[in-house]
Amino acid sequence: MPIIDTTMYKNSFQNVNKTAEEKSMLGKDDFLRILVTQLQNQDPTQPLQDREFIAQMAQFSTLEQMTNMNKMMSTLAESQTLGGLSGMIGKNVTWTEKVQEVDAMGNTTYKDVPKQGVVKSVSMKDGTTQLIMEDDAKVAIGLVETLTNPTTSAQTNQRSAS
Repeated sequence: MPIIDTTMYKNSFQNVNKTAEEKSMLGKDDFLRILVTQLQNQDPTQPLQDREFIAQMAQFSTLEQMTNMNKMMSTLAESQTLGGLSGMIGKNVTWTEKVQEVDAMGNTTYKDVPKQGVVKSVSMKDGTTQLIMEDDAKVAIGLVETLTNPTTSAQTNQRSAS
């Protein structure tokens, strides 16, 4: 039976600094380490007995790569969303807010109040995208009803005043 020299593999894995999260996850380095150990301790009379174990480790490695790819795709999608929404800066937007009102009897009702403003910046925090208006009001992107160019609405207002 051929002898596998694992010195190269062991040396490449020993001096790697990992964070606590990385240490708790099985990765491709762990897979290679286990595979080499498995091959070293394999029974030469039954070389295919551990096929299931190796297949399972390959599945773990594939799952890890899919998880990493999912994280990268989420990050990419967020950055593209933020980049696309940056085009809203300087534009007029309208939205409707629900305002709580309490009458003299103590009954609580909600009233729809139309609002408008000019977008100063776009914010993305914890997966929530908000528009920051010039008056520092924050508006969830899902509430925006219309988006107009401020020069267009100013020209429209001047024409109607004439």
